[in-house]
Amino acid sequence: MRILVVEDDPVLSDGLKVGLGLSGATIDRVATCTDARAALAAARFDAVVLDVMLPDGSGLDVLADVRRRGDATPVLLLTALDETSDRIAGLDAGADDYLGKPFDLDELAARLRAIVRRRDGRASPVLEAAGVVLDPATQVATVAGEAVPLSRREFAVLSALMERPGVIRSKSEIEDRLYGWDEEVESNAVEVHIHNLRTKIGRAAIETVRGIGYRMRGQP
Repeated sequence: MRILVVEDDPVLSDGLKVGLGLSGATIDRVATCTDARAALAAARFDAVVLDVMLPDGSGLDVLADVRRRGDATPVLLLTALDETSDRIAGLDAGADDYLGKPFDLDELAARLRAIVRRRDGRASPVLEAAGVVLDPATQVATVAGEAVPLSRREFAVLSALMERPGVIRSKSEIEDRLYGWDEEVESNAVEVHIHNLRTKIGRAAIETVRGIGYRMRGQP
């Protein structure tokens, strides 16, 4: 997943980047409503972690703008305002979930996986295609009953392909899942990760569509 974190507390923002990064996510961060609006207009994210109280306004106003333009990106509100009325206001404004501070990072990661799963219309917590089962919670793939450990970026590539089996993903789409704004994009990284994945899960599972990109075989 590529996640936008909108949080003005630098210590908490750093913790979210590290903690969610360990769960396999690629994290981009901003600290104001203005920058959040610009980021959401410029890039596609799988989910947004949005603080309500920001230096230049309310995260609820950002959420309202997002929903007003028909953007269905899952949004989880993260805030110290944790009264029932606050949760109701956030959910009624279009949030997909709400978590009060302080919070557990593992719970936050699980909630993000859940709201993305609901967005995609998936009931199962695991992804299945081409004889491969991928568990986003553990970042482990299983092939013929055998567990295949993945690096963080191998997991990011494989999950991008398995979320939509049979659909071609361009190199740039996959790179968006691999790198945040503050990371340098390596020119042949996608090719290297695809090669490594084929070694681990079988060459036939991932197809190359020359000049366009890659796709996971559509049949489970």
